[in-house]
Amino acid sequence: MSDYKLKSNEDWKKQLSSEEYRVLREKGTERAFTGEYWDNHEQGVYYCRACHQKLFDSNAKFDSGTGWPSFYQPVEKTVVATVLDKSHGMVRQEVVCSNCGSHLGHVFPDGPRPTGLRYCMNSVSLKFEKV
Repeated sequence: MSDYKLKSNEDWKKQLSSEEYRVLREKGTERAFTGEYWDNHEQGVYYCRACHQKLFDSNAKFDSGTGWPSFYQPVEKTVVATVLDKSHGMVRQEVVCSNCGSHLGHVFPDGPRPTGLRYCMNSVSLKFEKV
């Protein structure tokens, strides 16, 4: 088991900003078109902001028009997990980091080829590093 999964809420609050904690640990979301990476077009890698697990490559990023950074696939299937989310009167697939369990966003079946998926992520859940 990952040490991150053993962290207390107090430990997370010490590590993360209040907005990061709200989104990553309390399953919040940022408003569309306000996040740091929704319009980022640089080459690099996106990591989990909470535990720094490598999640998405910029080559899989596309402009979904939704106002959130969107990707058609993670770097490996095992770096994210999905959980059924029935909140807010909707049925969706929540995407969480497989290492620390932090909320990243949701995945939808309306993305581009080759996967047909749209991993719609919160910028605050990610940390981008240029290559």
